[in-house]
Amino acid sequence: MLSSVLPLVLQALGNPDLSVSSVSTLKKICRECKYDLPPYASNIVAVSQEVLIKQIHKTSQCMWLMQALGFLLSALPVEEILRNLHSLITPYIQQLEKLADETMVHIFASQTDHFPPIKALFELVTSVTLSIFQQGPRDHPDIVDSFMQLQAQALKRKPDLFLSESLDVKAVFHCGILSLKFPEAPTVKSTCLFFTELLPHCSDVPPVARVVQEDGKVLIQALLEGIGGGVSRSLMDQFAEVLFSMNKNCFSLLTLWLKEALQPPGFPSMRLTPEQKENFSQQILSRERVNKRRVKDIVKEFTLVCRGLHGTEYAAEY
Repeated sequence: MLSSVLPLVLQALGNPDLSVSSVSTLKKICRECKYDLPPYASNIVAVSQEVLIKQIHKTSQCMWLMQALGFLLSALPVEEILRNLHSLITPYIQQLEKLADETMVHIFASQTDHFPPIKALFELVTSVTLSIFQQGPRDHPDIVDSFMQLQAQALKRKPDLFLSESLDVKAVFHCGILSLKFPEAPTVKSTCLFFTELLPHCSDVPPVARVVQEDGKVLIQALLEGIGGGVSRSLMDQFAEVLFSMNKNCFSLLTLWLKEALQPPGFPSMRLTPEQKENFSQQILSRERVNKRRVKDIVKEFTLVCRGLHGTEYAAEY
């Protein structure tokens, strides 16, 4: 069935008069038959890439096409995902590099007419990378690092990308939670940057506000776990930056989350007494919370206590 239908659909993709019907049909096939499509993946990607570069379709159809490719690639093994994704996005990277050479060009801002499918491309890369997380991201810290940097830059330059119904903000948020626990310092730093860019948009991007309200406690638990000894002490400044941003952008919720997260005995360290936990909480939530340097000092002191290093010569020399 697919072997007879797909060639017709792919041929129709090149006809502007059949734009809506051909793209919507391909999207439906990729969504409902994605596990039957691996043998056809390279051909679908090649044809889709060609019509996207030629800009045969309007922006809305380009977005549908990117969504179709997201469904298709998500069903492939990680190696195949990366190979096809590289093939798909390389021409766009070349276009971006060319545009970047033009005086004061900003792809996400003032020059979107030069690159209509940028939003759809962002959603495609996000969707496909989320599928890699589902398969297990641990063997691909470089991909996770780049993904977190991409999300951070999108939030910084064009946060309304996160208003799209096609973007699973909750899934991206939880990928960030997982990435905070990676042993590779660059990956963790990029993830902290993602959260520091995300949290200020609790006030102006409803999907971000919603996921932070629902799952912000999970973030504070992950931060405390890292501060308690789960990550290198060299990353405490970055963890403090995220904590500072939470304090600044969702203080009332942080007050509740911090109290609840610190309640379990032995968390985030078996070395902590209830009094030490309470002292840390009070310091973080005090008036000093507006002083970023002070918040960093509080976090560094607390991590020493958690690790049993407070007052030792090792800590003094670090």
